[in-house]
Amino acid sequence: MKAGFIGTGSIGAPLATNILDQEKSLVVFDIDPDATKSLAAKQARLAQSPAEVADEAEIVFACMPSIDSFYAVVSGAEGVLQGGRIKTFVNLGTMGTEAVGAVEAALSGKGIAMLDSPITGGVQRAWDGDITVISSGPQKIFDQTEPFLKSFARDIHYVGGEIGQAQLVKICNNIMSFTNLVVAAEALVMAAKGGVDPEKTLAVINSGSGQNSATLTKIPNFVLNRKFNMAAPMHIIEKDAMLWRMEAERLDVPQNVAGATYHTMRQALAMGLKNGDLSEIVRVVERAADFELPKTRD
Repeated sequence: MKAGFIGTGSIGAPLATNILDQEKSLVVFDIDPDATKSLAAKQARLAQSPAEVADEAEIVFACMPSIDSFYAVVSGAEGVLQGGRIKTFVNLGTMGTEAVGAVEAALSGKGIAMLDSPITGGVQRAWDGDITVISSGPQKIFDQTEPFLKSFARDIHYVGGEIGQAQLVKICNNIMSFTNLVVAAEALVMAAKGGVDPEKTLAVINSGSGQNSATLTKIPNFVLNRKFNMAAPMHIIEKDAMLWRMEAERLDVPQNVAGATYHTMRQALAMGLKNGDLSEIVRVVERAADFELPKTRD
């Protein structure tokens, strides 16, 4: 099947590049022309709309940053529903069960199959072809799509036959990841304000029971060097946390701990960090503590 890719931003670009490297052919679209330049240099075909991608490709991948853009790519005036060749639509974003359910219904009405395959792992792992994919949807469609997913994924988890199940798993992963970062920031700030070298505190945590993805990678690589360059925009992360709240309320699940994480994110937005990086969540803790972590790495 000829493939197409819509949404070639910071994480979409490496995913599309890996597909192109494997398939040697790809039609792409992004609302920002600059986002497709690297793919054009590798001989990808540049389309002028999602509809044009769906006119040329049988399987179309979409990696969108927001729910509104997700709807627009599918059902907008020049959305993929207007394409004549598309047979399968693959969502790679975190959109929540309500949005993917609505999009599946719209696609189904045109005879287009859908696979829900949100990704996790970050930008560098995407470039390395080392991302994790969580998929749900018809088994037959997953089997047809898996060879494409393998071009950019190390771990592919098929979690169920219903669209939306993958969203739930991805949202659970996200809120745990965000919470790890917030509590790691609080712990490091507390120890440092008490006079302990943050590097020494981190070494203890990472050799003890407190270690997690934040202490192993995010804190040392993006916080202690004060670079704050995870390539994880705060407004997108807040959207993901909001989706967790929506699902928790829908399923009547307690929100005590993760609710505090969401509140911290809302504080970050109120501080003007909407376009900042997720790693800057430490600034919320620092402001409340009236103490700033020292820069300990270059």
